[in-house]
Amino acid sequence: MLEHTNEPTWKQALAGSQMLLVAFGALVLMPLITGLDPNVALFTAGMGTIVFHIVTGGQIPIFLASSFAFIAPVIASKGRFGMEETLGGLMAAGILYILLSGLVRLRGTGFVRALLPPVVIGPVIMTIGLGLAPVAVHMASGRTGDGSTQLIPYDTAIWIAMISLAVTIIMSVWAKGIFRLIPIMFGVITGYVLSAIAGIVDTTPIQEAPWLAVPNFVAPEFSWGAIMFMIPVAIAPAIEHIGDVLAIGNVTRKNFLEKPGLHRTLLGDGLATSAAAALGGPPNTTYSEVTGAVMLTKNFNPRVMWWAAVVAIVLAFVGKFGAALQTIPVPVMGGILCLLFGSIAVVGLNTLIRHQVDLSQSRNLVIVGVTLVFGIGGMVLGHLEGIALCAVAAIILNLILPGSREAWGKAVYEQQAD
Repeated sequence: MLEHTNEPTWKQALAGSQMLLVAFGALVLMPLITGLDPNVALFTAGMGTIVFHIVTGGQIPIFLASSFAFIAPVIASKGRFGMEETLGGLMAAGILYILLSGLVRLRGTGFVRALLPPVVIGPVIMTIGLGLAPVAVHMASGRTGDGSTQLIPYDTAIWIAMISLAVTIIMSVWAKGIFRLIPIMFGVITGYVLSAIAGIVDTTPIQEAPWLAVPNFVAPEFSWGAIMFMIPVAIAPAIEHIGDVLAIGNVTRKNFLEKPGLHRTLLGDGLATSAAAALGGPPNTTYSEVTGAVMLTKNFNPRVMWWAAVVAIVLAFVGKFGAALQTIPVPVMGGILCLLFGSIAVVGLNTLIRHQVDLSQSRNLVIVGVTLVFGIGGMVLGHLEGIALCAVAAIILNLILPGSREAWGKAVYEQQAD
């Protein structure tokens, strides 16, 4: 297998820029939706990726950036506790990863498999996507994410949103090569051009912004309410992390859960998330889009991700760049989010299908059913609500209901037979 370790520096830098381009759309959409600064998100994505590679010994070709799993919790927490305390909660979520990595180091990965089988993972990930569906529809209709204010006339917004969505779909299905991996970019550019023609883009912030500027870093504050609200939410991205490490292992044909080990990858992700929140950035997660790019380019050299991180950090200090991102009209983002949020839900559904989880089994039906209704319906029990509550409910139901082997579905028996 070609490792690309002896490539010249300029080639590695170019490949790194390409990896950042693949991650870029999702990286900046998350802060734009939640009201965080996209320049800070670029800086913390680059910094978080470097932290991850230092912790894991630079062995895995992975890029870390803004996690979509935290969008709904951040919006809800920001409304209740304010942005600073929300960032404190996100720092605590990163610390949960660090504690989880310590448990994996002490106990091995067996307890993770027992705690988070497919019947738990699947519906929690589905909830993340489906719970965000109203946000996508509101934005596509020209409203704010919560639907409270009409920012752009509906007739104008819906056309821009649907064309942006159509372009994103066409590029993700019919485009070839690297272009297939950056459908969000094409959707945003098309929507932005249409918005400019429709006269709904305000370029004043770009003109007023300086070329070079320090990102708008924000210091977190801490309250038990925000911490208790955010910690259970981290369960879902931890699941996503394990899946992404397995995926990149399949692509490179290496077992990264053994070397450098799941405990080190979780520790890297946790430190990256806490460091990001400490500066006012969104929590980090491993990016499956970049894994797709690694598979396509066959460039398995982890050093490429260092270059992607450096380019992200440099871009973070370009003031006009961040200002331009913040002028993207809501219907452009809303149209693309109709696909992105739906895709998250399908990842959860695929988890159940791939492991052949039998939903005619009463225990599995109860876990999936209750999880979906608690999560999507916005059930509140004490400090827990939404994704946090449904993740905790799924884990507890799986532990107390009889028939734990069924939680893994038929696929696990086939693997054992092999």
